Amino acid sequence: MPMVDTRTKVAKVSDGLRSLAFGNPLYSLSLGHGGPTFLEVVPPDPWPGDAERGSALASGEYSFAGRTLVSDVPLWLPLGVGDAYLEALHGFDWLRDLRALGGDTARRHARALVASWIDRHNSWHAVVWRPDVLGRRVANWLGMHDFFCASADDHFRARTFASLARQTRHLARALPGGLKGAPLLAALKGLFYGILCLPDGRPRLEPALKLLLQELQAQVLPDGGHVQRNPQIHLEALRHLIDIRGAMRAARTEVPEALQHAIDKMAPALRFFRHGDGGLALFNGAREGEPVLIDTVLAQADAHGRPLKSGRHSGFERVQAGRLLLLMDVGPPPAPGLDSGAHAGALSFELSVGRERLIVNCGAWGGFDPDPQGEAAGWETALRGTAAHSTLTAADTNSSELIDGGGLGRRPRQVTAERLEEDRSVLLEAEHDGYRAPYGARHNRRLFIGAGGDDLRGEDTLTGAADLPFAVRFHLHPAVHVSPLQGGDAALLKLASGAGWRLRVSGAALTVEESIYCGEDVAVRRSSQIVLSARTGADKKAPTSVKWALKRERRDRDG
Repeated sequence: MPMVDTRTKVAKVSDGLRSLAFGNPLYSLSLGHGGPTFLEVVPPDPWPGDAERGSALASGEYSFAGRTLVSDVPLWLPLGVGDAYLEALHGFDWLRDLRALGGDTARRHARALVASWIDRHNSWHAVVWRPDVLGRRVANWLGMHDFFCASADDHFRARTFASLARQTRHLARALPGGLKGAPLLAALKGLFYGILCLPDGRPRLEPALKLLLQELQAQVLPDGGHVQRNPQIHLEALRHLIDIRGAMRAARTEVPEALQHAIDKMAPALRFFRHGDGGLALFNGAREGEPVLIDTVLAQADAHGRPLKSGRHSGFERVQAGRLLLLMDVGPPPAPGLDSGAHAGALSFELSVGRERLIVNCGAWGGFDPDPQGEAAGWETALRGTAAHSTLTAADTNSSELIDGGGLGRRPRQVTAERLEEDRSVLLEAEHDGYRAPYGARHNRRLFIGAGGDDLRGEDTLTGAADLPFAVRFHLHPAVHVSPLQGGDAALLKLASGAGWRLRVSGAALTVEESIYCGEDVAVRRSSQIVLSARTGADKKAPTSVKWALKRERRDRDG
């Protein structure tokens, strides 16, 4: 069961204090009601939308975080949807979908929704006016001004600009607002947009720049990785920085060298996490994402550095051998305060062959319910657990303790990794002590990748515990078909292309079990996993190892 720590209690107290301060009617009056009659600049918005989603919105279908509500009039605070739905709805990223749909109907619908929002939520609300949600909204209203606002009547424009001014004033007062990581960058983006686009915003620029530079130093690691160790969050953070830079350039404001340097480092690090299909690896709560958006982010970054082989500071390894690509998590979990939604996937890896994923992690809960007959509650925690990752699980226990509310409690204190290369072959060896506290055990994983990309050999070892059950799991992509072979020590894996890979094991019993794949944004797909089950010996000082090998079937000509 997940634990509750003092951070959750402190957060509740902070939320209560913010409610007292910002929910006061006098505070609402202090934000003012007037606004400018023009914008100093309109920032660029190069990001793609989805016309199909835009069409659904125009017909009254509001689909966010795996939930769909149908209503002629937008329900801004529907019951039972959860914060994730509200964050997406009130962030207004979906304006791009209406823009992609195009035409007067989409434009009028966007105006109607903005006007409806101003009617109902022009004063503080805990979720609706949370700085990161508010920052997204301000940036989206200003970035898509030419789509829905430029040709509107004066009354609509005046109301929109007045609301933008109120929201920007609140952002300037509220930040950092208890936020850390990428959510703080989202809030900062909205603040920069308001400062640069609205008249009389320049006096707030220097404090905003100071906070931005502090966060760049704190969040962007020397190898370009993001401190939250989630490839999808990395993508979002890089996109926020590109947007801030774009707004500065549009406003003819000098771009800080540190901001440009951060973008230059983060773009190659984003490439580091891409599989051959163009999507992202599923570490620490990430899902695949949309390849078109990832391509656009990389193009807008305009940084052409090649991805590193080793992300030493962010704690990941990447090995490309022939058509085989392996990505492995060899780092400690994100620090407390930055670990909301982090997974207990120590030493997990993913494997793809060309454009096909073979071995994966299960992904992350996105608000959907994988079982139409059941409840979604509990799936978020289950997908964060060690057993939902392609790694070793000791005694059905997570390598990091999951806290109710999204963070981590007990966690590995030491995670070490070494990479050796010879004749284009690579040996990765990593170890973590996440099982030291409950069992006195350490997990060591050695992976050898042959130069041609036809051969992956692994060894998983537990030391320090006697008579301890454990399992090594390989979660397979839903497109992979698996067949146990006679003898019980091997299985044949078939990719959709017909390419075959044979997995052999010694030191454990091999079984094939059901799994699920939540790597896509809303869909949950049934899949399979190979489970290697074993138990440590009677002498806790003696290591217990499971050895396995994955080799391409030679008769497959195109592999």
